[in-house]
Amino acid sequence: MLLKTFGWSFAVTVGGLALAGVLWGWRGLAIVGILSILEISLSFDNAVINAGILRKMNAFWQKIFLTIGILIAVFGMRLVFPVVIVAVTAKLGPIEAVNLAINDKAQYEHLVTAAHPAIASFGGMFLLMIFLDFIFEEREHKWLAWLEKPLAKLGKLETLSIIIALVTLLITAMTVATDAAHGGGDKSATVLLSGVAGLLTYLLVGGISGYFEDKLEDADEDADEGEEKAPAKKNGNGSAVGLAGKAAFFMFLYLEVIDASFSFDGVIGAFAITNDIFEMALGLGIGAMYIRSLTVFLVRRGTLDDYVYLEHGAHYAIGALAVILLITIKYEINEVITGLIGVLLIALSFFSSVRKNRADGRPSAGSSSKPEVSSGV
Repeated sequence: MLLKTFGWSFAVTVGGLALAGVLWGWRGLAIVGILSILEISLSFDNAVINAGILRKMNAFWQKIFLTIGILIAVFGMRLVFPVVIVAVTAKLGPIEAVNLAINDKAQYEHLVTAAHPAIASFGGMFLLMIFLDFIFEEREHKWLAWLEKPLAKLGKLETLSIIIALVTLLITAMTVATDAAHGGGDKSATVLLSGVAGLLTYLLVGGISGYFEDKLEDADEDADEGEEKAPAKKNGNGSAVGLAGKAAFFMFLYLEVIDASFSFDGVIGAFAITNDIFEMALGLGIGAMYIRSLTVFLVRRGTLDDYVYLEHGAHYAIGALAVILLITIKYEINEVITGLIGVLLIALSFFSSVRKNRADGRPSAGSSSKPEVSSGV
């Protein structure tokens, strides 16, 4: 089971470390290994969130996420994205930005670091919205009932999460961003603009995927009730299969934006270890492979069904990461602290789930057969 799920990750690790050793020697091998561990520790909660969404998708789109998605995650976010950031913020052409990343690593690092307030604001607001929409939603299982019950009641006000997010953004712009640690000076306007962009991206991608998901659920309910509405669907809004494709497509986009938001702190934090974009891409890419494999493992084993509080822990970790990203606009926070907070919250939610299962007399995880999910990689 483990070999089947993590086989590609193991292979990429061996190949990646061997390549690092050949190209950069023992120093490069060590750097790539450290970056891999950094990425896994920072993105463990990402795997839980991914699994919660991925289990709703059919086998085809799961394979898309685990093949094309990993290419986007490794090459897009860990290699191309930092270069694009430099090109946009420094108003350079693509070729100039690539040349700078390869031949003037110190200046490249400076420009990427200077763009941190915009990156942190965008990613922080996107992740904050995920967290807020989760805690304000009424759900069957409540981990911290004393907190989640009143918040679920407040969540009946549909715009509450947006209001809180905007208030948080304004406070950040008026306090933290007025003396940014990265790039120096007043970054209030940059933080405001980027934060609003992050909020709009969440509302757009999440809203569209949610719309098509609701349409698909309605179509499934109609089919279960035996109502013959297929002709109307085919002539009007398309077949149920088409709706599934649209819903899955926007879920895929949603997953990629989530992954991008999670990768921001990893990319920025990697500069504390190296400013070589190829070492960075290789190390973070290996870590991203393990996150994808862990996502598959969670879906295959039905772990989120067996341990009902895991998603809670992951979302609280997302909330913590969102706050940390906003704080890092002005203050330096070690990436180890960020990673440990996420791992601690998920570990606590896991043990709470185990205690609940024992109290309910439920069998151990994996004792029942779970549907297979192709790894696709």
